[in-house]
Amino acid sequence: MQRSFDQLIHDIAIQSLPVTIAIDRAGIVGADGETHQGLFDLAFLSEIPNFVVMAPKNFEEFEKMLEFAINLNKPVAIRYPRGGEGKVKFDKCDEIKLEKAEIIKEGTDLSIITIGKMVERAVEVSNLLEKDNINAEIINARFLKPLDEETLLNSIRKTKKVITIEDRNFKRRTWLCCNRAYK
Repeated sequence: MQRSFDQLIHDIAIQSLPVTIAIDRAGIVGADGETHQGLFDLAFLSEIPNFVVMAPKNFEEFEKMLEFAINLNKPVAIRYPRGGEGKVKFDKCDEIKLEKAEIIKEGTDLSIITIGKMVERAVEVSNLLEKDNINAEIINARFLKPLDEETLLNSIRKTKKVITIEDRNFKRRTWLCCNRAYK
């Protein structure tokens, strides 16, 4: 993906063409080696004009994102990790709406904001925190760009504490949003 950066800008984004790109090997992928890691895609895709950037938590959400992307009539990048789904099973998968996050679990003590395969990790962390009577709200951002600032800000204002769990470069965008919550 990194090798195609100029093409994404010149051949898709500037013209705002309705192209959907599914990006395999998002994040650290292990045995494939350093040339096949998806470490920078969130960072550079989020800076390309006209692109929508998404990451699904599981296969069901991935299917819904693909359908959404094809009907959006804009450039879309959907990043997903190598391999299969994790062990955590989700009860629901809300409809995909542009710039709309999904609240996985309501909470009062801490906001956990995450995206993609890290949603499962957030559920595991939340379960551990419950043992210490910490009730964490889990938000699946779904979109890195555009970011659902309203949902994130509402959660942060409610809990007064926030962490992000990401596999790479999600923190910068959420930090900007979180910074506004405390002003």
